Amino acid sequence: MAGFLSSSIGKKFLMSLSGLFLILFLAVHATLNSLLLVGPEAYNEAANFMATNPFIKVMEPILALGFIIHIVYALILEVSNMGKVGPVGYKMAKRSHQSTWSSRNMIYLGLIILTFLVIHLANFFWKVKFGGAPEIEGTNMHDTYKLVTDLFKSSLIIDIIYLIGAIALGLHLHHALWSAFQTLGWSNDRWRKIWSVIGDIYAIVIAMIFGLIPLYFYFIN
Repeated sequence: MAGFLSSSIGKKFLMSLSGLFLILFLAVHATLNSLLLVGPEAYNEAANFMATNPFIKVMEPILALGFIIHIVYALILEVSNMGKVGPVGYKMAKRSHQSTWSSRNMIYLGLIILTFLVIHLANFFWKVKFGGAPEIEGTNMHDTYKLVTDLFKSSLIIDIIYLIGAIALGLHLHHALWSAFQTLGWSNDRWRKIWSVIGDIYAIVIAMIFGLIPLYFYFIN
């Protein structure tokens, strides 16, 4: 097992598995974010449930581990690919003409997403967990709706950063879903086309939710 995990295939396997786990998390997070459009009560109730539910508390360190594994192995594989020269490098360059722009730039898209993630955690997660988030009077609940919407309404620069992060995330997901299933051996020529279509739809929906909500609160609400 140790030999498999240290091999190139093993590293791709771990990166793909962690990537699918993060894709599921994004679906949950995007659903929660969409409740911002419903109103403060719905969003605050959902956010409070996520913050206090024992299962979610157990999942938080697992989620953090998933991010770390995905980032570390992505960097390891990128460095390994950069070191390949000669016939292997020629074959990779040849394949690049048949690949998409997003597949050739996954590492750079990933670094943009990582920067966005740090900003996102500093703006919201840190304040809710360690102080700085407003509270709803007469309750033990944080007013996360106010925390989120006040930030989006106050700074167009922040909204543009979120839009850039959402676009990078969408492009990353465009390649990620079918690629992960292919690496895990859950794909063939027929299913690759199906996963590719599903991945495109998923990427567009996630990017729209994360990108348009900040702009909605700045320009409309």
